[in-house]
Amino acid sequence: MKNNSFTNEELRNEIRFLDLLSDKFPSIQKASTEIINLEAILRLPKGTEHFLTDIHGEYNTFTHVIRNASGVVRRKIEDIFGKTLRKIEKNALATLIYYPEEKLEIVLNEEKDMEEWYMITLQRLSMVARSAAGKYTRSKVRKAMPKDFSYIIDELLNERTEKSKEDYYNEIIKSIIEINRANSFIVALCNFIQRLMIDRLHIIGDIYDRGPSAEKVMCVLSKHHSVDIQWGNHDVIWMGAAAGIKAYIATVLRISARYENLDTIEDAYGISLLPLATFAMKYYKNDPCDVFTPKSSNRKADGKSIHLVKQMHKAISIIQFKLEAKIIKRNPQFEMDDRLLLDKIDYKKGSININENNYNLLDKHFPTIDPDNPYQLNSDEVELMDMLQSSFLNSDLLQKHIKVLYSKGNMYLKYNSNLLYHGCIPMTEDGAFTELQIGQNTFKGKALLKKFDLMARRAYFAQDKNENQINRDYLWYLWSGPESPLFGKKKMATFERYFVKEKETHKEVKNKYYALRDDEATCNRILEEFGLDPKKSHIVNGHVPVKAIKGESPIKANGKLLVIDGGMSLPYQKVTGLSGYTLIYNSYGLVLVEHNNFTSLDDAIKNDIDIISSRKIVETNAQRKRVSDTDVGKEILSQITDLKMLLAAYRKGFIKEKV
Repeated sequence: MKNNSFTNEELRNEIRFLDLLSDKFPSIQKASTEIINLEAILRLPKGTEHFLTDIHGEYNTFTHVIRNASGVVRRKIEDIFGKTLRKIEKNALATLIYYPEEKLEIVLNEEKDMEEWYMITLQRLSMVARSAAGKYTRSKVRKAMPKDFSYIIDELLNERTEKSKEDYYNEIIKSIIEINRANSFIVALCNFIQRLMIDRLHIIGDIYDRGPSAEKVMCVLSKHHSVDIQWGNHDVIWMGAAAGIKAYIATVLRISARYENLDTIEDAYGISLLPLATFAMKYYKNDPCDVFTPKSSNRKADGKSIHLVKQMHKAISIIQFKLEAKIIKRNPQFEMDDRLLLDKIDYKKGSININENNYNLLDKHFPTIDPDNPYQLNSDEVELMDMLQSSFLNSDLLQKHIKVLYSKGNMYLKYNSNLLYHGCIPMTEDGAFTELQIGQNTFKGKALLKKFDLMARRAYFAQDKNENQINRDYLWYLWSGPESPLFGKKKMATFERYFVKEKETHKEVKNKYYALRDDEATCNRILEEFGLDPKKSHIVNGHVPVKAIKGESPIKANGKLLVIDGGMSLPYQKVTGLSGYTLIYNSYGLVLVEHNNFTSLDDAIKNDIDIISSRKIVETNAQRKRVSDTDVGKEILSQITDLKMLLAAYRKGFIKEKV
């Protein structure tokens, strides 16, 4: 036992704990073997972590980056085969690993001698798999294996160089081919390689909005073997919509219409938009709605369909402004009265007064607004939002995906001496953490993010919606509140960007954090606030695209802070000149990978065109990191301590061996 000064109660609790542990390790031999195994694991190289952010529904680019492990698969192939394979063969092998089912279909139609191709390809894939598995324990590798082929893969991974064994392994491959299991085995082996390349995946927010296939991204993440998510501002609006918050439902629909991306709602999540279309056609039948033309970079709909999207876009935008006003009015502590603009409109003149200045409106047709009571929903709007709320609440796939966001997600994460968050830590001009009063208490820094995390969970899971209103309102605040860690600006000028031409009204002032984060001392204060050692820790940030095309560096504050939003979302690529970053943290150090534009999925599969990525070493470890240096290592050390206590309890007779 570890301490002779235990009270009787503490001793009884310790014995109860060890007795439960003995169910899993029922003998001295079992406990000793596990200690030896765990201590060996501590000496292995740490697993490779990949950090991605601001995916924004770009499924094809996202999955390609995951499949090729941000270029790691290609580097692995280069290291293994060097000059023994031609470039064209390496490219084909890489594409096969990324897209085994699709590539096999092409090979089957083009290859003349499939038996020879199978023999060569299976041997090459086995070599890649063997190399990828080299840094893990056999136990961990076996857990990652597909069940149907685990024995065969295990044998191939442990191939010997002796002549007798070589014949044995060749016979295994021949048998796979002869019984027509080669295709299935190749697919399984390629997926196995993909899995081994990324030990832990970190998503630093904004999975949703703008791009076309956020639901597909969520399907991938929900099945991933090891992933965490730090919520982004675009994620919380979907979390709020799934909770039935009508202002968020309207916001989700508005943004989806703005980017001509309503298919995600209707086709993927099964939420009928017919009620919204019917409403929009009724009230905006002869309205051109030109201000509400979608921001689509690849529009496929015809003119008639686009006009309907414009009508729906305008209809739901007006509803959103009305619903947001209700939240703002019942929460004066939000200090967001400057967002109440519908009552500032002169509906006869078609102008608006903002900050004592009058501006002509770009769109002057407001058939659903009563000038005497501009924030009141009319009866049709009430009925429409009730129907949409019911649809969002009853979408099984949406609810499943949002539960994944909650179960795997947080406002922030500390992991292996890195601090991960999407937006910002709200700060004042002098670099102090902004204090925000919520209820009777004041929160700042780490405490503020923890409070928002708790309120976001209660907003979704609490049963009584009336008693839970304050949590639901603060969940909305995270989207556009002036001190929101996810938004990071003093106001969201949505109305002005639609209706006012003058650019000065569009300005959204960023939180002081974004000016101060280039300063190493500021980053050190943030790291200390979250209990991390500034000498060996980093901040990983997303949210604001890095203007790489203009020379901006993603590496801030002498390497203390890394901004990895490189424009995976197509609308941002004009600003960044890239299609995203991946931060890789392996046993040797930190590497920032910069991705050039992804042409197309078709081009990748048919022509073996990969994303061209360049690597920049951010930091090299003085000594190679081991599992013992990680958070997992700390857990293992704790397990070893418990097991040694169990051994002592066995040997002193406190616990009987169960043999």
